[in-house]
Amino acid sequence: MSENRGFFNFLPGSYYKPEIYASLALIAAAVALGFISPYFWETKNIVNVFRQVSLNTIIACGMSFAILTGGIDLSVGSVVAITGMMFAGAMKNGTLFAVPIPFPEFFGENGNIIARICISFALALFFGTLFGLFNGIVIAYTRIPPFITTLATMSVGSGAALLYSNGYPISGLPDAFTWLGRGYLDSNDLIPIPVIVMILVVIVSWILLNKMRFGRYAYALGGSVETVRLSGINVKSVYVRIYVFVGFLSALAGTILCSRLNSGQPLAGKGWELDAIAAVVVGGGNIAGGRVTIFGTVIGAFIIGLLNNGLNLMNVSPYLQLVVKGFVILGAVLLRSGLNRDR
Repeated sequence: MSENRGFFNFLPGSYYKPEIYASLALIAAAVALGFISPYFWETKNIVNVFRQVSLNTIIACGMSFAILTGGIDLSVGSVVAITGMMFAGAMKNGTLFAVPIPFPEFFGENGNIIARICISFALALFFGTLFGLFNGIVIAYTRIPPFITTLATMSVGSGAALLYSNGYPISGLPDAFTWLGRGYLDSNDLIPIPVIVMILVVIVSWILLNKMRFGRYAYALGGSVETVRLSGINVKSVYVRIYVFVGFLSALAGTILCSRLNSGQPLAGKGWELDAIAAVVVGGGNIAGGRVTIFGTVIGAFIIGLLNNGLNLMNVSPYLQLVVKGFVILGAVLLRSGLNRDR
């Protein structure tokens, strides 16, 4: 007996997937923006879109795992801010929360700068990972809902970023510091380094989700936590690893943003949790858990990126942009709900 898909009954079952609609929406958005703005298809703008989308995609890949389990991480934006401040602060001042960092001083001037960048980068990633570890432990061992836990740590991270330099940006960094955020892989300036990092993150995330037990456990948690627990799987360990992964990717995005701005900005990443959640939901992820695809998340991130770019090209107020993105998320959830009813 064939399933009833209502309005979508004309589609073959293999095409009855939210990612398909997201892909069509992405194509439609690109075509529409090409008509609306003559600058949209310029090479410089397309490269800029990819660079902008790369950071949201990196964070959204981590958010995908949290949402898959029925959770969420609202602290990603604050992790971007605090790790960026730490990256810049360690590089410029040689300290981490006023603690001196023993940087090597025997590689020559250029070598010392590169060593300082690498060590500062590693410390920022490590701190972001610890932030995610804290989230995971609280969620797994206290059973405080992820929404409440990460809402609290979002405030903690945002406050820490402001306290780190008394609310002032950290600037005056060496030119070599900008390579990660502004550099290009090719001599024609067509392939930004952040895009390469994004591709690597997407590949790793896809493998984790589809080819590793870690991904299967995450899917199972999105279905029934009790069933997973009865099957002998360490549920607490899975939760902790998921939020560690989210924290690591948020820190990675924070360091790339800091490099691109060539400064640490205490308000960086503000509102980025909304874009990451939107990418997952618009890409077909179920906000209640149980279904997420990395492909869909990437498509969703590009839809949000095109939306941001198009609104900027049309000189739409950033305040109005937040309103538009809110309605886009709501529309995606309503469409998803309608598809589920038609099934």
